[in-house]
Amino acid sequence: MEEKIIHESREGRVAIWTISRPKALNALNSAFFKEFNELLDGLESHQEVAALVITGEGKAFVAGADIAEMQGMGREEALAFSRGGQKSFARLAALPIPVIAAVNGYALGGGCELALACDIRMASNQAIFGMPEARLGLIPGYGGTQRLPRLVGAGNALYMLLSGKNIEAGEALRMGLVQAVYENEEILEQSLKLATGISKLGPNALSTIKELVYKGSEMGLAEAVTLENKRFPELFESDGPEGIQGFLEKRKPQWKS
Repeated sequence: MEEKIIHESREGRVAIWTISRPKALNALNSAFFKEFNELLDGLESHQEVAALVITGEGKAFVAGADIAEMQGMGREEALAFSRGGQKSFARLAALPIPVIAAVNGYALGGGCELALACDIRMASNQAIFGMPEARLGLIPGYGGTQRLPRLVGAGNALYMLLSGKNIEAGEALRMGLVQAVYENEEILEQSLKLATGISKLGPNALSTIKELVYKGSEMGLAEAVTLENKRFPELFESDGPEGIQGFLEKRKPQWKS
């Protein structure tokens, strides 16, 4: 029986996925994506998980796609390889719950793209980010050419993509690729602390915020603000009443889901 690549655990209402192929620096292969999508199936069909943290075992978050598996691919195989990864990461980004990447080490190529598909990126001071595909005469295939510039701007994205250079955690923080940097031994603890705090907030509010930020980023400002205006009153029929009542009564809200 093959060993699991992704180990799932729970901390309260927070799910933790630890990618475990340390000998291969957690490189992404077809077995990984099979497990990844099975775990996504579980999250999409259950309500008890309020936030997700993804991290890696050993000295890597994910050091990229599995180059050995890519060797010898033809055009159609490469198309399926890219499309499968894009669909998987799109599913992750579309989850209604917040997703935090606890980047504990190397996040290169497909690993950086996985982190980009998360909502928040927390980095160890030993984390290294990079998009080295051009060194192989290739381009990122899991959404990296599109998510990266939307997050850090075209100039920073092109610097990483065209140079193929790796950047350290401090530089990633400066350009907005990550939101916080911690000592390596603290990264998972701090990511769980953030996820736990978020998990206590209004679930419908959290999912609506994600929808507005991601959909709105693809719209003009006037259209996006109109979408926000449409969604705003909907919360007064879901999380809003309990949140307001809890505040006025100086107690923690008891959310329905």
